[in-house]
Formats: sequence, C-alpha cells, structure tokens
Amino acid sequence: MKTKKLISALTAMAMAMPTLCITNSSASDNGQMRDMTTAQIVEDMGIGINLGNTMESCGDWITQWSDGTVSDYEKAWGSPIVTKEMIQGMADEGFGVLRIPVAWSNRMADDGKYTIDKEWMARVTEIVDWTIESGMYAIVNIHWDNGWVNKFPENKDESMKRFQVMWEQISDNFKEYGDKLMFESQNEELGWESMWNPWGGTEGKAESYALVNEINQKFVDVVRNSGGNNPQRHLLISGYNTGIDRVCDPLFKMPDDPANRMAISVHYYTPAGFAILEEDADWGKATSTWGTDSDMKELDGWMDMMKTNYADKGIPVIIGEYGCPTKNKDPESVRKFLSSVCRAAYERGLCPVLWSTPGGHYDRATYKLADQQLKAEYDKITGGKRPAPVETSSTTEATATTTETTTTTTETTTTVTTTAETTTTEAETTTTETTTSETTTVTETVTTTEPKTEVTLCGDANCDGKVDVSDAVLIMQTLSNPSKYQLTEQGKANADCSGDGDGVTNSDALAIQKFMLSLIDKLPETSK
Repeated sequence: MKTKKLISALTAMAMAMPTLCITNSSASDNGQMRDMTTAQIVEDMGIGINLGNTMESCGDWITQWSDGTVSDYEKAWGSPIVTKEMIQGMADEGFGVLRIPVAWSNRMADDGKYTIDKEWMARVTEIVDWTIESGMYAIVNIHWDNGWVNKFPENKDESMKRFQVMWEQISDNFKEYGDKLMFESQNEELGWESMWNPWGGTEGKAESYALVNEINQKFVDVVRNSGGNNPQRHLLISGYNTGIDRVCDPLFKMPDDPANRMAISVHYYTPAGFAILEEDADWGKATSTWGTDSDMKELDGWMDMMKTNYADKGIPVIIGEYGCPTKNKDPESVRKFLSSVCRAAYERGLCPVLWSTPGGHYDRATYKLADQQLKAEYDKITGGKRPAPVETSSTTEATATTTETTTTTTETTTTVTTTAETTTTEAETTTTETTTSETTTVTETVTTTEPKTEVTLCGDANCDGKVDVSDAVLIMQTLSNPSKYQLTEQGKANADCSGDGDGVTNSDALAIQKFMLSLIDKLPETSK
C-alpha cells in the first residue's frame, strides 16, 4: 500500500519543492502588469469556471484515514488529481478565468504561527501556472478552510492575525506574477449570524458589517504592502456573505485602495429550492424545474441590482459562483438556468463563474463540459471566445561535455613601394609613387573541451547531499516545465542515474523511485 501511494504521489505531483537547483520564476507568467483597468480585466475574462471541491477540501478525518499527503487532501472530496490537460480543457471549452478555492490551513502546524505548508503552496502554485499557461486568468482565495473564519466574532484579534499572516505568505509567493492572477479576500463566510440574524431584526447588523469591512480593508492593506507587482494587483473583494441584497446594503463598504484596482464578488444560487436543494429540507422545498417568466424576471432583477449599484459606478462585478445540482433536476431546466444566469450577467458586463465539482458540469476525465448543449449555449453568449494559450518551451537540454570550436582570422598586410630601380618591403609606408597591397589570410582553428562535471552523489538532482523523493520530483518538473524549473550543471550530472547515459530523462526519475522502494540496491541503475 505504501509503495503504491508513493508511486502515485510521484507520478501525479510536480510540486515546487525547495531545492538548491530550482530557479524561482514562472514560465507561464511574464510578470506583466498591463495598463488595464480592473473593469477591462473583468471584461477580458469573459466567463469562468471553478475548480470546486479540490484544493479547498479539508477536514480532520483526512489525516485519520490517509497519510495526509498533498494528494490525499486534493482527492478527499472526490476530485481526481488535477492535471495540466484538465486545466487546458477548461480553456478549450471557452472559459476565460478559473477560480481556485483554497484551504490554506491544510497540513499547517498547530503552533499558532499559521505557516502555510510548503508542499501545499507549491501545488497551488503549479495549478495557477497551468491556468495562466492555458491563457485563462486565475483567481485564488481563502475559502471556508475548515471554518476558522467563523471565529472572528468571538476571537477577533487571533483571527485577524491568522488572516493577515496567511495573506502575507500568499502575497509573497505570487508577488512577481502579472495581472493574469487575481486575489480574492475570502469566500462567502464574511458575515456572521452570531452577530446579526438577517431574519430577526437589525440588532448587531452594523457591528457585523463593520467587521466585514475591516477584514476586507486588512486584505487590501496586506497585499498592497507586500512588494513585487502586488501594489498594482487587481483584487476581488468578498461581499457580505456574497449575497447580492447584503452587498447592496449601504452598510457594506468597498475598501480604500490607493491603486483603485478592485472588483466585487457575489454568488448566485437563487431560487435555493432549485439551485441548492436536491431534496426537501426543514428550511425549504426542493424544486426540479426552472424557467418560468417569473423565474426570469427574478433573475433579471438581481442582475440589474448589481449593475446599478456597482458596475454602473465603475466597480466591476464577478459572480464568483453560480450553479445548481443535477440530481433530481430536469436536465432542460438545468441547462436553461445555467445559460440564463450566464447570459444575464455577461450582457450586463458582469463576469459569471460556474461552480463545478467532480462529477458535475465539467467532466474531469474527458476535459469537456458534460452537457455539450450547454457548451453550445455558452458559445452563443460569448461568440465562441477562447483564451489564447501562452507559448512555452518544451525542450530540456542535458549535456555533460561541451566542445567549443573557435576560429581565429589573422590578416597581414604587406606594402610594396617602387621608387626608380629600388624596391623596398616595409611594414608601413607613408610616401609612395606606386603602391600595391597584398592581403594574406591565415586561419587558425582552436578546439577546447570543457571538463566533464563529475557525479558527486548519483541521484542527488537537487544537490542537497541525499537522494529522496524531492530529486525525482525535480527531474519531472524540469522535463515538464524547463523554463521554470532548472537543474544546475552538477544537478544534471547527478540526475543521470538510469544507467543509459542519455542525459536527464523520465527514466532517471523512475530509477530514483525504484531505489527508494528498494527495487534496486544502488544508483546508477544497471541493465540486467
């Protein structure tokens, strides 16, 4: 079981593990911050999709029933391991932005320092890179994250400390990324019924709104002071519980932002009986159909509210989530609801981002929308707009010996001077009666060979003095994304351990895995 888990983890991940041989740059992001307003960025996004129930999966039970690896968390809520092809498929289906919900507390030490796990950060970074490389924009947030945000009313100081420290780390990790990456302050947890019950009067309402506003201001302040491109990064502000009616309440305030580069985030799951419930609950009755004139009028009313209160006032709007289940629902109603919400938002200049989870609207096995009729409807809305993928290099060079040939050209000029009957050959002359110049070219070829880098420890690709999983991961990273991940010359020499002497290849990563699992007793691997 441990053997299978190890091989599976190595095959699935290509995490940016801290090593001496990695160059910390992004192949898919050139760090460009274009002269575009946030409204123009949101317009350029078009329509979007969520990578739901994946990097935001969390729960104490995960470590109780697994080894607690990054992959274990990623798969805990039903998602297969995310691949580059899966992300590219979303772009190919016409989505221009991918929202990546994240539970940053996964694998975090319980020491009160709130340090984000390096491997978890690296995995999120890899998915962001794939997203931008596909041509899509990426939105990263702090999601529900096992519910710690709910403790703000009872433990504000500690919760604010945690919020600030986490955003400092996220901001620092991505500070050199360009404007294809947007930060979102939180999900939909900002707003607490323990402070104000929206169905029970106004007691505590002002205090609850004030706390939401304070948290969002802290988010802006932290990002703006984090260096790199973050002073100009486009930011997404979470509305009060991301509810349209609550975001349009006068008590909700957008933060002060010196860069004036912010959008507002709301979610749309209305009516709840169709968009949320699969069966009746004590608080509501499930419905299986949608699409009456009354339904359409309600939809238009909510979208008009966001347009009037925000978009028309220069504050772009992203519908960070909208969607509905398919279980116990009429398929035609599902298609009509999703396409109608998308159209109503898009036509008003708002960016709609579909909520999609494993087994839902986007098929993570085929890399296509599960309902191709829905895709056709989306294409009608956007005119078939597709994001343009980023050009990246896919060539890896692994050369142990370099031979350089230098050609040196020497020119010698001889001047012959004739005066009467005397002929004199001189190196230089200033006075002549008849001068003939002859040029002789002498070519010398000098060949130099640089000494071959000697192996210090076979398999030690990252040059840290030992052979372990990080070496196999770095080799796979280098081969899959050489513009971002690079081996030193010493690392290349050490990494060539499969025994065939053909430079760094996937066979070398496999040889290291075999060595770790005691399937071979030494490196380099020798052919039998």
